[in-house]
Amino acid sequence: MSMLAELVEVVIGVDTHSQTHTAAVVEVATGGVLARATVPADPDGYAELLALAEQHPGLRAWAMEGAGGYGAGLARHLAEVGEWVVELDRPKRPARRAGAKSDPIDAERAARDALARTQLAAPKTGPERAALQMRLTARRMAVQAATDAGRQLLAMVITAPEVVRARFRGQSTRTMITTAAALRPGASSGAIDVLTALTVLRDLARRVRFLEAEALEHEKAIRAVVRSWRPDLLEVSGVGPIVAATVLTAWSHPGRCRSDAAFAMLAGTAPIPASSGKTVRYRLNRSGDRQLNRALHTVALSRLQRDERTRAYADRRRAQGKTDREIKRCLKRYIARELFRRLESAPAAA
Repeated sequence: MSMLAELVEVVIGVDTHSQTHTAAVVEVATGGVLARATVPADPDGYAELLALAEQHPGLRAWAMEGAGGYGAGLARHLAEVGEWVVELDRPKRPARRAGAKSDPIDAERAARDALARTQLAAPKTGPERAALQMRLTARRMAVQAATDAGRQLLAMVITAPEVVRARFRGQSTRTMITTAAALRPGASSGAIDVLTALTVLRDLARRVRFLEAEALEHEKAIRAVVRSWRPDLLEVSGVGPIVAATVLTAWSHPGRCRSDAAFAMLAGTAPIPASSGKTVRYRLNRSGDRQLNRALHTVALSRLQRDERTRAYADRRRAQGKTDREIKRCLKRYIARELFRRLESAPAAA
């Protein structure tokens, strides 16, 4: 596999920030820095960076850290005009205490780090992927906030005055939310602590319901996008709209991952050798996209519960001495391969 240095003549490293981007143009042949520039993170700044690149003719690539974050706008702009963008997870940097830390230095390091790589990652692209990413993030935050509000309600019921707590005694958390939402505190409720407890519990319950309704609306929108983009994913055993959306946002587009092994590494499901002496074993991979890993874990658990072939496989591997954790690791690797091959092939409807 060729390194980037063998494919281009100029690499432009970009250190991205919320308000500005700093670029360094590095010549491959000599390794020298031809130019540096700091521009605002807006369309005028993007045009200025392109003009800087045009001053140094030859095959070029852009090496960018944070192409899915602060550099998302620049990455989209460059893709629209046909520029080659390479996404970096994080350029190698010396310890901060050495003092070598500035935006121009980081931009130069991004370029040099990309030149040494044989495995080049393309930024995530596509309007459907962007829509799913925003919906997934908003839904996850709504679910988390609703869970937190439910815990707060339960804690306040426990510490509330007895006249209030008696209304909730013996109820489940869901029933508590229903009871609290129906509270009607008023001037006749009694002492100020009782009135306050009733008011706060009612507000917490309404917050939970509002957030749950918001999460449900996001899920409906996610299902609609998945059905219009890749409905074939929903036909896979154990894959629902949230899992499918998570997989699609990580995969992004055909060719982003060069193989199912690379996709498994991205998902944190590739086996990591952990052998020593006479022991030959593999351990869990704790790196990669943890949301994608969680989605594959959900599929594995669903199949272990409902799919006869998966359960038979687990029984066979368990008889061979594998632990349940090792069996799930193997299953997630197989699921990653299955999903990757389906994603790389066009859907049947197309």
